[in-house]
Amino acid sequence: MGIELLVNMSYVAAAVLFIFGLKMLGSPATARKGNLVSALGMFVAVVITLLDQSIIDYKWILAGVVAGGAIGAIVARRVEMTGMPEMVALFNGFGGVASLLVGWAALYGFEANTFEMITIILSILIGGVTFSGSMVAWGKLSERISGKPMVFGGQRVFNILLIIAIIAASVMFTLYPESHLYLYLVIGLALLLGIMLVIPIGGADMPVVISLLNSYSGLAACAAGLAINNIILIVAGALVGASGIILTQIMCKAMNRSLSNVLFSGFSAVSAGGAAAKIEGEAKAMTAEDAYYVLEAAASVVIVPGYGMAVAQAQHVVKELQELLEKNGAEVVYAIHPVAGRMPGHMNVLLAEADVSYDLLLEMDAINPRMETFDVAIVIGANDVVNPAAREMEGSPIYGMPVINVDMARNVFVMKRSMASGFAGIDNPLFFKENTRMLFGDAKEMLGNIIKAFN
Repeated sequence: MGIELLVNMSYVAAAVLFIFGLKMLGSPATARKGNLVSALGMFVAVVITLLDQSIIDYKWILAGVVAGGAIGAIVARRVEMTGMPEMVALFNGFGGVASLLVGWAALYGFEANTFEMITIILSILIGGVTFSGSMVAWGKLSERISGKPMVFGGQRVFNILLIIAIIAASVMFTLYPESHLYLYLVIGLALLLGIMLVIPIGGADMPVVISLLNSYSGLAACAAGLAINNIILIVAGALVGASGIILTQIMCKAMNRSLSNVLFSGFSAVSAGGAAAKIEGEAKAMTAEDAYYVLEAAASVVIVPGYGMAVAQAQHVVKELQELLEKNGAEVVYAIHPVAGRMPGHMNVLLAEADVSYDLLLEMDAINPRMETFDVAIVIGANDVVNPAAREMEGSPIYGMPVINVDMARNVFVMKRSMASGFAGIDNPLFFKENTRMLFGDAKEMLGNIIKAFN
């Protein structure tokens, strides 16, 4: 009785730590502490679970802890900030395959009733979909496979037939659990479904995919907890699943997409409102010295970071420019689009690494009403999230998507390596606006040249 009470109280404490940690993750100022609090909760849950179970030998458990800890520490230290989206995709995938294996292992050692069989099947299914889908997302993000949508004729019909086959195989396995053929069929079909759900999604929609797969990994863990009757795993999985769904809804709103559209993989459907008008014009280039003269006289500057800033590792130089502008008497703020970069919060993480004050990071809804008051808007490696075609061109694939209206600032500086389109593959009329000037080259180098001009 004493051990049971200790276990239950420890689970309650771990659940409380999870909830407080999740709450703290909602603010950049407390996110690091929230991560530590949540990790402490997981540590308590794992330790008490190991003490609670009748474990004969800890040898393999310790080997797994050492191997997993070593791999995690090495990868975490070596990964660059530009590789964080791929890292998150891998984490989601590993969570999914872990739930799949837990569900599979739950088949052995006891006679499962119908409810337990259903939870085991759900754990295997959701875990398999999460794993293979995350691996495809990782491949797209790391550009090991094409980031363009991969579609073929009859794809929707194929997916419907695939789901029907999964349901049929799951029912047969529930009725005949001694037949491993149905089990292998369920696993294989789940892995195939995960691939089919993600391959038609374009690279520009990856932030939505990452948050959705994060939710799937939580649901898989929750199902695994039900399969092995572990309360804290159910709680942890439910929290991750719910927070992932909420984050997905936020991402969908930022992309002007419905959740049902996301769930049924309609991410990259082109609007049927008509053909996009051809974008014509002449981009006007400028030098770093020219940019300096304008910035030196500016009273207010908004900086809009994008994935190009991550690629150039320019966040520290951006912070240095911010300090010079503030010293010169200018107001400097940052405009953060919810889906800028390749994962939710990507720009926030980069700027936090450069020790940029959280108070200066303004969301899209807060900055757009003020945009006309800024003397200069500096776009650093952002493309689709500042594309005015979302407002002006009904035939555009991103028409209706909320964007940061940088073109309404008095002057717009766009830092890009070339005139190439963004990750979504869509031309940007911002480059040809009368108030836009292009600074071609590496963003870190261009910013460095502007800083030299100030000094």
